[in-house]
Amino acid sequence: MESPLWTETYAPDLSDLPQPAVRDYLERAVNEPINLVLYGPEGSGKTAAVRALAREAHDDPDNDLVEINVADFFDRTKKEIRNDPRFSNFLQGETEFSKQYRHGSSKRKKYKRQWSKREMINHVLKEYAGYAPSSGEYKTIVLDNAEAIREDFQQALRRVMEQYHETTQFVITTRQPTKLIPPIKSRCFPVSMRAPTEDEIIGVLEPILEAEEAEYDEMGLRFVAGYAKGDLRKAILGAQLLYEQEGAVTTDAYEVLREFGIRGRIEEMMTQAEKGQFTDARSSLDELLIDEGYSGEEVLEEILDAFGRSNKYTGEALAEAVLLAAEVDMDLTEGTNDRLHISHLLSELDAES
Repeated sequence: MESPLWTETYAPDLSDLPQPAVRDYLERAVNEPINLVLYGPEGSGKTAAVRALAREAHDDPDNDLVEINVADFFDRTKKEIRNDPRFSNFLQGETEFSKQYRHGSSKRKKYKRQWSKREMINHVLKEYAGYAPSSGEYKTIVLDNAEAIREDFQQALRRVMEQYHETTQFVITTRQPTKLIPPIKSRCFPVSMRAPTEDEIIGVLEPILEAEEAEYDEMGLRFVAGYAKGDLRKAILGAQLLYEQEGAVTTDAYEVLREFGIRGRIEEMMTQAEKGQFTDARSSLDELLIDEGYSGEEVLEEILDAFGRSNKYTGEALAEAVLLAAEVDMDLTEGTNDRLHISHLLSELDAES
């Protein structure tokens, strides 16, 4: 979809959130800023809710809301982190140790490029937390998909939260709150975000379609809501796709959602991996997982379907591919890092080519 995504154009305010209990908790948090853990399934609206909270709480949300997806650190090499324009200014030059060295200290000279990933992440968090808010008395730092943070990194995060608690509100979003260590959970108020019901999804879609002057009917809305299976982002993007491809949201366009929604891009991504174009394949994966909100399970399901359709994967090759997908499926169930596990599968496709 080349036009602006409806998930951004129609980003909800707090009063628009479909879950009543979440609305109540976050509306109270506007006047009583505390650290929060928002937990719930993929597509339940955790990130959208945090952004709505920031717009309500801050006069300058563009500067007083800092969003960090855990994958921006833990799925990347140290070089990739240093080269990210959001973090690069924090990770260049020398440390205090090297300055002391020049003044006669016996400590070893050390540059930031020699830091471990843990040191890099800890420093970036401290830099963001240490900035004075642009407006008001505090700013908000969001750590998205925090279930992937290792325990030792969580301990470092806990110390940053303690050090800057007077000027920084921390909001953690996760699908698995049990992955968070007790000292983190004890410093945050938990907010459960259940998947929206079919009727709640329809209640979100109707005003969007009316604002776009898009043709739709009740069965079309229910089809999209059922297709999304509780994933609000998927429902909104599915409705947008139907409107842009078919001019209306009706039940006649199931194949449009499958072909244009994900199938074609899955096949393109697999072709890139098989040709050894792993950087391109991972970029395609990022678009699916991050930009458009598909879950790792959805991507893996389509990859399995692609194995079955492909002439390349037959006999022993098909059996090996399915076995690999089964291992990744188990990793997705037991672990949390969709991007890492699907990337591993793609790299194996390259190895088998």
